[in-house]
Amino acid sequence: MTIDVPEWAAQIAHSLPHPLVFATVSGAHLYGFASADSDLDLRASHLLPAAEVLGLVHGPGTVQSGGVRDGVELDVVSHDLAKFARLLNSRNGYVLEQLLSPLVVVTSPAHAALIDLAPGLVTRGHAHHYLGFAAGQERLYTRNGELKPALYTLRVLLTGTHLMRTGEVVADLRVLGDGLPYVPDLIAAKRSAEHAPLPPGIAELLAREVPRLRAELEAARDASALPDSPSAGAVAALHDLVVDSRLATIR
Repeated sequence: MTIDVPEWAAQIAHSLPHPLVFATVSGAHLYGFASADSDLDLRASHLLPAAEVLGLVHGPGTVQSGGVRDGVELDVVSHDLAKFARLLNSRNGYVLEQLLSPLVVVTSPAHAALIDLAPGLVTRGHAHHYLGFAAGQERLYTRNGELKPALYTLRVLLTGTHLMRTGEVVADLRVLGDGLPYVPDLIAAKRSAEHAPLPPGIAELLAREVPRLRAELEAARDASALPDSPSAGAVAALHDLVVDSRLATIR
């Protein structure tokens, strides 16, 4: 299943004010239900020079930018490597998905090293992220009647369940929803418009399916072979990667 990423996406990423560790595409493009008017969500990690970390004046831990390119609205967010590493070590599903996104725009040896360390940082506690995010999106579609947060709800519950069972991050609802007969039609409806309403009868279907999928995630968490805490070796290696990368900026 291919996803078209604009050729200019790397230019947008490199326009950020600091060297990049990586940049990937997240959001609806990664999740498999982008519409023609969806934003392009670029997520990245940058590397501040040592002088902007060790001195009195610190560089930005997070950089955000927007704008429009070729009619596509942009949402660009980048964290300094140290901040990204702390988030990665805190059962944060967002940054885990960003790091492991197959839609790579910019990469580096440090990016490859982060990917290698990721399995040792995945824990049973990541289920908390997916359960919490799903609850928020469920409240949103119940309130506004839109399809997008309903698809997010399904996606995060299925991603979390797959992660608990396999230790593998899969964020594409087209893959995750294989075997759920209603998913292809919902994705097709979402592609018609970013803020498409829930199709007739779907609210009632979701009222049955979302509790069922939530229970599956909770059961998968309870039965998971994943550890409760990140590997001490992976955390130490992550620390060393941040330190070595920072020191390299003064050589």
